[in-house]
Amino acid sequence: MRNRLTQGLWNYRTIFPIVLTPLLLLPLPIVIGTKEAECAFVLLLMATFWVTEVLPLSMTAMLPAILFPMFGIMTSSGVAKSYFKDFHFLLIGVICLATSIEKWGLHRRIALRLVTMVGVNPAWLMLGFMGGCAFLSMWVQNTSAVAMVMPIVEAVLQQILKAKEEYAGEENPALQLDEMDNHSEQMTETVSDTKSYVGPDDSLTCVQIQPVSQPATTQAAAGPPAAPSRSKHDLMLCKAMCISIAYSSNIGGITTLPGTSPNLIFSEYLSQTYPNCNCINFGNWLLLCLPISVIMLLLTWVWLYWLFIGSDFSFLWRCRGEQSEKERAARKVIENEFKSLGPMSSQEIVTGVVFLVMVLLWLTRSPGFVPGWASLFPDHLGYITDATVALLLGLLFFIIPAYGPSRRYGNSEAMISWKEFQASMPWTVALLVGGGFALAEGTQESGLSLWVAELLTPLGNLPVLATITVACIIVTTVTEVASNAATITIFLPILSPLAEAIHVNPLYVLIPTTLCTSFSFLLPVSNPPNAIVFAYGHIDIMDMVKAGLGVNVIGVLAVLLAVATWGVPLFSLDVYPDWAPVHPSFNTTAP
Repeated sequence: MRNRLTQGLWNYRTIFPIVLTPLLLLPLPIVIGTKEAECAFVLLLMATFWVTEVLPLSMTAMLPAILFPMFGIMTSSGVAKSYFKDFHFLLIGVICLATSIEKWGLHRRIALRLVTMVGVNPAWLMLGFMGGCAFLSMWVQNTSAVAMVMPIVEAVLQQILKAKEEYAGEENPALQLDEMDNHSEQMTETVSDTKSYVGPDDSLTCVQIQPVSQPATTQAAAGPPAAPSRSKHDLMLCKAMCISIAYSSNIGGITTLPGTSPNLIFSEYLSQTYPNCNCINFGNWLLLCLPISVIMLLLTWVWLYWLFIGSDFSFLWRCRGEQSEKERAARKVIENEFKSLGPMSSQEIVTGVVFLVMVLLWLTRSPGFVPGWASLFPDHLGYITDATVALLLGLLFFIIPAYGPSRRYGNSEAMISWKEFQASMPWTVALLVGGGFALAEGTQESGLSLWVAELLTPLGNLPVLATITVACIIVTTVTEVASNAATITIFLPILSPLAEAIHVNPLYVLIPTTLCTSFSFLLPVSNPPNAIVFAYGHIDIMDMVKAGLGVNVIGVLAVLLAVATWGVPLFSLDVYPDWAPVHPSFNTTAP
């Protein structure tokens, strides 16, 4: 009887946090009763449910649509508008491209070619992907970079694991790459590489080199043959590769002014608040942030490798030409796979051309240091975004015929169909990001964001570097649960007067906090790149939390190092500028 009761309680274990969490937070709306407290109730409730996953993440993201109207924070129609933004149009256009890439196998060709060039060593492969994604994020939106790179990463992972399985079937059923041999005794534990609640229909592009190896969740529940399990090392390799892509996109985005929205918002705020300030431009911003990005990228690479794969870094001094027998065998299988693809098909060529055109149009729309093609529409400046480009080119895949006139039948078939697009569209990601936008909007409407920002006022009594450090930590924390754009929009009007009040160059405070706004690494809902990578099903929330804490520390320290060293002569941070107002009385604290 006791065992039956215990089993029954265990089966309903998720009910308890769902019930207890709101009860514990009830004093906020009942006892305090302000709009700020009511919004804080929603924020803390969502954060708890997102971390514990007692509800599906996408349904937790719908809580603002229920609670904000009930508390009178926002109307139902107002909340609904927050769930669909320009990001969603961008996502739709990119998914059209990703669907065509997957359908015609272009990602597989690129993946196989990349692996044959770089090799199958996980460390160098991960660094190569991180560098490529970071460079792309310097010029296009971080979301676009991740959405482009992740299908290739997924295909590379599938090809490496497939090659290892083929070699293991012939020689060694416990095949591991050379640098991880010393961990072989820990590899007996196996886990499935399929997320229990994320099926193929929820993944970004449903990239599956072997479709039978990753069945849908419903199929698994019904009892057909289960997907082959992966060793613990293989699972950790997938985790490290996927998380590295999300993080590298955020790291690369801070390098240029148009690289991410907080940078653009900061630049616009500076021009409006201090019209005589002409010290921020594309060139000196690149000089400041490029070293930060390089430092963060390398340290993040080392951190993720140590956290997920192992502490053996002997590959750093091993000669590039030296390969273990296992690596040579895996490379041979991949080269044979690449040769079996044959020449590129016309569909692959069309998809590749559209891909290159999309990236080129993103790069040249408004690069910042020269006028872009968007300046051809002077009466509509700011109207055209990356989403416009993505939707336009995504539409072409429904128009361009897949086969030429030489084919007798099926000439009307387009490159992709609506059914194929719908199967690839990550609706979970769309709802996750929408919930983040709604939450950010609610914090502004309720005044919670202003209340949090006003807590920074006592920082003026601290040394300047300590003030900056505390501000960076607070901004980095807030941006985990609010959108980057909303966070920087909230804090800029607070930090700027704070800098003036303590008679410190406003750039000394605003630049590091702007950069830290992009350091949202802890949760899938912290930013769209995290959500996109999470949708592939290789990682869970605790993986991202553990990895993100270390990357947050790396990022904050790198930014503080920059503004305290080469940033000072670059922007004259140690001098109070003429373009900033001088108040009659101020704290004489100096940097």
